[in-house]
Amino acid sequence: MNTRHIPPAPTTRPDVCRPTGTAELAMLDVYMPMMKSAAILSAGKLGLFEALANGPRDIAGLADTLHASQRGTRDLADFLVTIGYLERHGELVANTASTQRWFTSAGRVDYTPGLRWTLEAWPMMGDLTAAVRRGGPETTLWQAMEDKPQLGATFSAYMDAFAGDLGPDLLAHVPVLPEQRRLLDLGGSHGMHSIRFCQRHPQLHALIVDLPSALSETDATIARHGLSERIHVGPGELLVHDWHGQHDVVFYLSVAHNHTADENRLAIQQIHDALNPGGLLVIHEYLADTPGNAFMAAFRLTLLYETGTQTYRHEHYRAWLETAGFAAIERIDLDPLEKGSLILARKA
Repeated sequence: MNTRHIPPAPTTRPDVCRPTGTAELAMLDVYMPMMKSAAILSAGKLGLFEALANGPRDIAGLADTLHASQRGTRDLADFLVTIGYLERHGELVANTASTQRWFTSAGRVDYTPGLRWTLEAWPMMGDLTAAVRRGGPETTLWQAMEDKPQLGATFSAYMDAFAGDLGPDLLAHVPVLPEQRRLLDLGGSHGMHSIRFCQRHPQLHALIVDLPSALSETDATIARHGLSERIHVGPGELLVHDWHGQHDVVFYLSVAHNHTADENRLAIQQIHDALNPGGLLVIHEYLADTPGNAFMAAFRLTLLYETGTQTYRHEHYRAWLETAGFAAIERIDLDPLEKGSLILARKA
């Protein structure tokens, strides 16, 4: 068994990842996080961060661009300054370097789609109390997407942004041999992982399998990158869909936490059977091996009310992989830890 840990660089964690509950005024622990989230989400919906992407602006001009009142724009900007999302330049306001990097089209990755998704997901949190009592959601996220197809497109756009963040890690850690030609991307929705690997490895052709609601924009994205002849989509359920023969590389990225243990065991066996000898399975996941980590605990709670599923420990994946017949299992913990882990396994 080969286990490789990439040591995380020393970083200062944002306050949101630190334990709370010590405020001298108890309700500040409830009120301030609520207002922080509401302000950031409102700024994203209004397009405030993007409106400042080209530099500082005065409140009057900013309000005009946002089609908002000057008072509302000023009050929102004032609060965003205090929480470190905006900064003052005399009478002007501007994005901080972090905001510019993460929430504008001028940055390295624009997570504005994540803000739009969080606005959609926000009402679901109202069911958390009932989900705790039931042990799961009354209606899963996937069932909600069937009733409201726009949810699938919004979620896919968010995953597209995350793919921009995760993409360099995958390219750095996932080896593709010159003779490997067929990539199967399970749950690939936005298509960007397949696009990046096909751009890097010109011999690759890819098939993306996901729910129809998650693939509504994928063909257009593939076409914009000039890869329509090499990347195709297959709408359908992962576990019952025809994967069209044998493959050399299979992506199972951020998918396992949406399935039960039995479903993952079945999926990994099916993947093994669909791989050519020497083929590579790439799993990306948030492993349940980090007790006391605030983000991982929050994610597990999110799954409780969204899907009713859970995260799993590395030992679970190892058991499923070994039972299916995989060998050379390798674990790579990404930096920061909140980005998750990769598990690579080869078919003998």
